[in-house]
Amino acid sequence: MKHFLPFLALSFIFVASCKKDNSDILKTDTKAPTAEKQPKTLSIHNDDRVDNYYWMNDREDPKIIDYLNSENDYYQESTAHTKAFQTDLFEEMKARIKEDDSSVPYKLNGYWYQVRYETGKDYPIYTRRKGSLEAEEEIMFDCNKMAEDHAYFSLGGISISPDNKYASFGIDTVSRRKYTIQIKNLETGELFPEKIEMTTGGSTWANDNKTLFYTRKEEQTLRSNQIFKHKLDNSAEDDVIIFEEGDETFNVYVYKTKSRDYIIIGSSSTMSDEYQILNANTPDADFKLFSERRRGLEYDLAHYKDDFFILTNKDEAQNFKLMKTSIGSTSESDWEEVIPHRKDILLEGVDIFNNFLVTSERYNGLSRIHVQSWNESDDYYLPFTSETYSAITTTNVDFDTNKLRYSFNSLTTPASVIEFDMVDKTEKVLKEQQVQDPSFDKDNYMSERIWATAKDGTEIPVSLVYKKGIKRDGNNPLLQYGYGSYGATMDPYFSTTRLSLLDRGFIYAIAHVRGGEYLGRDWYEKGKLFHKKNTFTDFIDVSEYLIDQKYTLPEHLYAMGGSAGGLLMGAVINMSPELYNGVIAAVPFVDVVTTMLDESIPLTTGEYDEWGNPNEEEYYKYIKTYSPYDNVEAKEYPNMLVTTGLYDSQVQYWEPAKWVAKLRELKTDQNKLYLDTNMDAGHGGASGRFEALRELSKDFAFLLDLEQISK
Repeated sequence: MKHFLPFLALSFIFVASCKKDNSDILKTDTKAPTAEKQPKTLSIHNDDRVDNYYWMNDREDPKIIDYLNSENDYYQESTAHTKAFQTDLFEEMKARIKEDDSSVPYKLNGYWYQVRYETGKDYPIYTRRKGSLEAEEEIMFDCNKMAEDHAYFSLGGISISPDNKYASFGIDTVSRRKYTIQIKNLETGELFPEKIEMTTGGSTWANDNKTLFYTRKEEQTLRSNQIFKHKLDNSAEDDVIIFEEGDETFNVYVYKTKSRDYIIIGSSSTMSDEYQILNANTPDADFKLFSERRRGLEYDLAHYKDDFFILTNKDEAQNFKLMKTSIGSTSESDWEEVIPHRKDILLEGVDIFNNFLVTSERYNGLSRIHVQSWNESDDYYLPFTSETYSAITTTNVDFDTNKLRYSFNSLTTPASVIEFDMVDKTEKVLKEQQVQDPSFDKDNYMSERIWATAKDGTEIPVSLVYKKGIKRDGNNPLLQYGYGSYGATMDPYFSTTRLSLLDRGFIYAIAHVRGGEYLGRDWYEKGKLFHKKNTFTDFIDVSEYLIDQKYTLPEHLYAMGGSAGGLLMGAVINMSPELYNGVIAAVPFVDVVTTMLDESIPLTTGEYDEWGNPNEEEYYKYIKTYSPYDNVEAKEYPNMLVTTGLYDSQVQYWEPAKWVAKLRELKTDQNKLYLDTNMDAGHGGASGRFEALRELSKDFAFLLDLEQISK
């Protein structure tokens, strides 16, 4: 099963019966860039689309760079009056963070591992201690030193050899998610000379401590399509290809089971999974197919003692069920049911222990953690009483323990890592997120969950947080966030940065629209393919409900979403632009038709089961009716901030760039329209924790400026 991928004391509130008058803050001598129009006709299914800005899809063209820089200059000059405020917001958000912070340590194979940050530094330091937490600290990776001389830096995929001597890891310094794998001798600190290019960054050691399995990507599409085997001290040129995925709708990956007994190669698409298994003690043997792929069969695989446990939708188990089969089994007919399918409960994951089976579930939108002993003497749920919250199991790497680790937080409660004793049912808070602000009191804030009725009668859940004491008179600024794709559930969570909006009178709302899995798998199915428009209309219906219930008014309502959530933003402003005073669209997927017709672009072929394949006429026609870029019209649009990264490998920079150019050409209003391109980053934005705050301070300043709040 795949789960792929963020705000009251106002001294003055502007009230009006129509859209907020932004004329005083819109005045500028800076002229907005005008993109050159080079009409290109795109034809398919006897239909012609004329794209005036198709030429923007070449990041190597100096003319493109000049245009993006001109947009950046326009944004910087037009928002110069907010620069001091942006700095204040940055310092305010940074001050709430415990800079010398560290993760809760966990023990694996005789070592305690921990990640920590030092005051004033952007990047994490990865450490370990042998035997006990009192042992001398070993620094495995100091990312602050490794990131020197790089505008962007990402370390990922750390894998420790079974003898604890070596660490393989991946580095990306471009933000295209093209990682280079290297190997470090943790005893001497020396790096092996070989560099394995064009990988996902992740790798897995066999139990011989010298064989490493890893995943390579296609150069053009960045699809993960090959599994290789590398031998320590050998050149990467001598690496042996173990498996190549020929189906362009599938991606491959490799991992070791929690038991450390098996190496698993997985092949997955949106609708299907397939696994191959290998005993980790025999890395030069052949992988064996676990169960042959077939469309519609999804499953995850875990090993425990003599069995493989299978989390699957087999036999129309839409919300998934748990099955098991013996190690030697080669037929699906041998799979035995452990936890049956339940129509009203989504089974999201399992954690296996020697004495207990722990399942992560979702019921009526809320997370639940269920514990049951193998001998059936215990069977209970962890007690959660909040109205809206997030609870997930975390780092549980050992079978032989009765201690379960999970994290808990809500819109008003800072995140905690909790250790729960499954035998005596007691718990201990191992770490609670610290808010470095003496004035912060979680009791000053309130969260609630409400239900908005969509036009088709469906009840849409909405999570809200705000500062106590606000009045529901329509005068509150409100930021509504949404995503609604890939079955990704946007759980309510605590955010220290969001306090900068809440404390200035904002209400923050998460619209749990169809397309996620908040209300189960069917909630996802009703927001994809030919049901995709439900995602957009749900968001709009939530907006109208919030206005009707006087949480806000259109002149104070703002919307935000990123990536596929950026598609959501583009769709709703085409459909109901009058509802919003401002919109932030981060790395937005807005040119859906063109992108889904271009199989050379990363992610395209693997996403046909999410959006549909427009090479088929019925999908083409449907996607074209909502694709934001194709539906820009000559009308008024809200104030907009659009962000992107030049090296984005998931949503190419030219999608938002073209969209902004077309909006400039056609929109009939004088509202703000900014394109801010990070010329050094990709889909995730800046890599350092403080640089990420600087980007967020620009988003917040945009919203607060529209509300005429300047401090």
